[in-house]
Amino acid sequence: MKAGSPIADSLHASLAELQQHAASGRADYATRQRWLEGLQRMVTDHQAEWIAALNADFGCRSAVETRLAELFPALEGIRLARRRLGRWMRPQRRGVSLWFWPARAAVRPQPLGVAGIIVPWNYPLFLAIGPLTSALAAGNRAMVKMSELSPHSGELMARLCERYLGRDVVRVINGGLDVAAAFGNLPFDHLLFTGSTRVGRMVMQAAAANLTPVTLELGGKSPLLVTPGFDMARAAASVVAGKLLNAGQTCVAPDYVLVHADDRDAFVAALRAAARRAYPRLAGNPDYTAIINQAHYQRLLAWRDEAAGHGARVEALGEEDADLLAAERKFPLTLIEQAPAECAVMREEIFGPLLPIITYRQLGEALAQIRLHPKPLALYLFDDNRARATRVLDSVLAGGVCLNETLLHVAQDQLPFGGVGSSGMGHYHGYEGFVTFSKMLPVFTQSRLAGTALIRPPYGKVMQTLLRLMLGKVK
Repeated sequence: MKAGSPIADSLHASLAELQQHAASGRADYATRQRWLEGLQRMVTDHQAEWIAALNADFGCRSAVETRLAELFPALEGIRLARRRLGRWMRPQRRGVSLWFWPARAAVRPQPLGVAGIIVPWNYPLFLAIGPLTSALAAGNRAMVKMSELSPHSGELMARLCERYLGRDVVRVINGGLDVAAAFGNLPFDHLLFTGSTRVGRMVMQAAAANLTPVTLELGGKSPLLVTPGFDMARAAASVVAGKLLNAGQTCVAPDYVLVHADDRDAFVAALRAAARRAYPRLAGNPDYTAIINQAHYQRLLAWRDEAAGHGARVEALGEEDADLLAAERKFPLTLIEQAPAECAVMREEIFGPLLPIITYRQLGEALAQIRLHPKPLALYLFDDNRARATRVLDSVLAGGVCLNETLLHVAQDQLPFGGVGSSGMGHYHGYEGFVTFSKMLPVFTQSRLAGTALIRPPYGKVMQTLLRLMLGKVK
């Protein structure tokens, strides 16, 4: 977006107004609590509207999933911030070296100014409210860019933010790719982006022109490793729940499964049973979410067919009419085995109900398979053997880990959430989110009784003696 275009000019004007408000006075504890209360009320008091907006965006969005995966974690994050805000805002005393006694040192959290937040379409409520909670708790104003693929949620977010927070605190921006491009070029004091690795690279490149620090919450191929001897029914139930929440349109959804060759048959049978139990039918089922749009639905079909065309074994769990499912954009859990490495399902983040299954004989073989891909956003390990689990954790680097469960690490507000390498950088949630959107200002306070005159020029014998003591014996 060229400078001087109407869109860019409008966004720059909004940012300038928020910057003026931020410069007019630092938000104190009471102000931040008032902001967080407003954020909480706009979620709590409008639950039915959020459910309806998300359902309209997806065509069919499970109301239960909206409550469970959007409303609940958004509110939990706000509640934690409100409880802990006073503690987070307090200056933190730090130690001072013996050589500088009796001086004092502390870290004082200060607002950065105006934060930019770019929100994806898959969880437009939670992935807007979560970063916004951190930014407001830290005392910042914010501009929020909602996805063009979730327009109903975006319109509701804009209306409620203006009502409960005011345009002097938060501006919500809606619009297409041209607006998103102009938004990424703004000189924010911090920019948080949630989305694909490909777009994340472009966001980081745009931010670099302004030296804007970024937090990137990206994705990747998050592996799920089932070790020998683990209860296959227990693992399969968790896999189905984690993979089919939001129809797999989740950045931390299990992307592929690694299971021991001797357990393969039992695991697949357990998957069939778990999928049938969780979703007896897909068409007409309000608890099973649709794929967001026709383009993504066609992408999943193309990736499935590509794998089948290269000799992979493909099995859709369920026997419903394909035309009926297509009319509702409902995609069944589809197992893919023996797909060649060049297939898209083996290379790209799937973001849907396709589930490659890879068998292994030795644990080292499974770990090597995981390391073929860039560092994932999540690692799921099903293992009751602590020593073996420790070996896996010491061998694989991921953004976050869930042991014997899927997805739920994201809902722990006292754990930082973020990726590593191509799955992202930086953290938010809870205290880590407060720190991300703060300048942790170091302050050194000198005492009136300081002995610093001894180390100032002109240097003499006293200084030489002190240096020998300070540096220690030279070998």
